[in-house]
Amino acid sequence: MSEGLPHRPSHGLWEACVDQLAQELPEQQFNTWIRPLVAEVADDLTKVTLLVANRFKLDWVRAQYAGKITAMLEKVSGQPVIFELALAPREEPAKRSFSQAVFEDTVAEPPGLAANEEAGDAAFKTRLNTALTFDTLVEGTANRMARAAAMHVSGMPGHLYNPLFIYGGVGLGKTHLVHAVGNRLLADKPGAKVLYIHAEQFVSDVVKAYQRKTFDEFKQRYHSLDLLLIDDVQFFANKERTQEEFFNAFEALLARKSHIVMTSDTYPKGLPDIHERLVSRFDSGLTVAIEPPELEMRVAILISKARSELAEMPEEVAFFVAKNVRSNVRELEGALRKILAYSRFNQKEISIALAREALRDLLSIQNRQISVENIQKTVADYYKIKVADMYSKKRPASIARPRQIAMYLAKELTQKSLPEIGELFGGRDHTTVLHAVRKISGERQQMTELNQQLHVLEQTLKG
Repeated sequence: MSEGLPHRPSHGLWEACVDQLAQELPEQQFNTWIRPLVAEVADDLTKVTLLVANRFKLDWVRAQYAGKITAMLEKVSGQPVIFELALAPREEPAKRSFSQAVFEDTVAEPPGLAANEEAGDAAFKTRLNTALTFDTLVEGTANRMARAAAMHVSGMPGHLYNPLFIYGGVGLGKTHLVHAVGNRLLADKPGAKVLYIHAEQFVSDVVKAYQRKTFDEFKQRYHSLDLLLIDDVQFFANKERTQEEFFNAFEALLARKSHIVMTSDTYPKGLPDIHERLVSRFDSGLTVAIEPPELEMRVAILISKARSELAEMPEEVAFFVAKNVRSNVRELEGALRKILAYSRFNQKEISIALAREALRDLLSIQNRQISVENIQKTVADYYKIKVADMYSKKRPASIARPRQIAMYLAKELTQKSLPEIGELFGGRDHTTVLHAVRKISGERQQMTELNQQLHVLEQTLKG
C-alpha cells in the first residue's frame, strides 16, 4: 500500500480502519477474517479494494463484514468510499500463514528439549519443549482466560495466581500452556530454575528416593526451584507418600516466593482420592478452565497445522472438518493427518468430497453414536429423570434444567438445526431451544460445577 497520500491518516486509511475493527470484533474473528486482508487504496481515498485469498473467503467476508467495513472506511475517511473485494494473486502459503504450531497437548519428552539441555551441559535440566510458546498457541475464547493468566504468571512469577491450576479435557492445550510459561520465564530470566514434569514422573522420583534413601537430594532438587510446572496432578490419587512429599514441596516453594503451575482433567474439588489439605492448596490461587475449541478456533487450527505440513486446506474444507470434529485438538490433528495422507496417496486436491471420504469411518461412528435421542437418554440418566420428561410440558426445575442442558448438547454435538431440535423435544419452538443454548452456554463460563457436569456428559456421549 502506497504512503504519503494527501489528506490521508498518517498510518493509512486501511490501517486506521483495521485498528477500529480490532476493537469492535471478537479477536478470533478479527484474526481469521480481517487481519489477513490486503488493501489497495486510491490516491484520493475514494476507493478501497481488499484482496482476499480465495473465493470462499471472499464470499464469507462479503456476507459477514462488508457492511461494517464500508461504514468504518467512511467514518475514518470522512467521505463516501467505494468498497470492493477481489481475489488476490496466488501467494506462497508461508506469506499469509497463521501461527505455525497448534493449540495442542504434548506428552513426556519430545526430541530436542530446551536448548540448555544439550549433552554434557551442566545447566539445570528444565525438560521444556521450546516449540511450545505463547506465540505458537492458537488463541480463542476457549483458552483466553487460561492464556491470560499463564502470561501474567510468566511475567511476574511468585506474585498473583500462585498456584495457577489449569483444568480441562484431554488434548485441549494444557501442556502447551505450562511449557509456554516456562519458556517465557527463561527468555526473560535465563538463569531461573524451571522444571516441567508429568505427575507420574514426580511419583517415580518419590519411589526412587524412598528406595534409595535419598530424600535430601530429592528435596534439594524440588524445593529450590523458581518455577515448577506439573502436568496431570490427578495421578496423585491414592498415593499417600507422594501427596505428602508434594505438599512439602508446595509449601517450600511458596515460602521462597517460587511459582507453581499445575494441570488436571478436573477442577481441584473434583479430584478423587486426593487429601483435603492438598486440594485446599490447589484451590488457593487461581483455577481456570480450558474448554473445547469453538468453531472458528478449530478452523484456524486446521489451516495453521495444514500449512505447517506444507499443505493448503481450503476454508470450506476446514469448516466441514471443524463442524464434525468438535471434542479436542488431538482429534482435529488426527483428522487432518488422514485427509493429507488420503490426498497425497490418491494425488487429489483437498476438497470436501475428499475429506468426507478420508474421514468416512470417523463420521460414521460419530453419526451412529451421537444423536439427539442418545443425548436425551444420557442426560436423563445422569440427572435421574425419565426420558419422557424431555418431551413433556412439565416445568419444575428438576426437569426443565436437564432439558435445557440436553438442548444445549444437541446443538453442540449434532448437525441438527434449532427447529429440528425443538421438534425432537416435544414440538417446542426454535426460540425455546435458542434460549436454552444461550443460557447454558453463558452459565458454563461462570459455574464450575455445571462446566464439570457438561464435561462428563460430553465425554460419555463421545465414548
